[in-house]
Amino acid sequence: MTETKEIQAKEKQELAAPAEQTRPGPVFTPAVDIFETENEITLLADLPGVESDGLKIDLRENILTLTADARPWEGAGEADLLIEDEIGRFFRQFTLSEVIDQDRIDARLNDGVLRLTLPKVEKAAPRKISIKAG
Repeated sequence: MTETKEIQAKEKQELAAPAEQTRPGPVFTPAVDIFETENEITLLADLPGVESDGLKIDLRENILTLTADARPWEGAGEADLLIEDEIGRFFRQFTLSEVIDQDRIDARLNDGVLRLTLPKVEKAAPRKISIKAG
């Protein structure tokens, strides 16, 4: 897969020290698919167990940061027998270029899949400039 210049995944970074986390537990990198059309880029992130109140999307200095907390699957009164989908925090960052219209980014979370629509800046329409005499 080749990444466009409009959006680039940040290199995987190891936490410098466990003290940087504000709470204990594992941190996961969500799987992401990215699609591009002439007018926008669509980013799909797998966030199983995450609901909208547990998701934070932050955009600062052209860095788009996704942070999400997954809720346990088991309900009240249920005991864990086998857990293969470990619960924890999701974290991923992307660098956006000036081609993305940051004011029109749209985010939707449905069944544990985040869909971010990143519209591209509209190109300046050509126009005829009239010339006035005198």
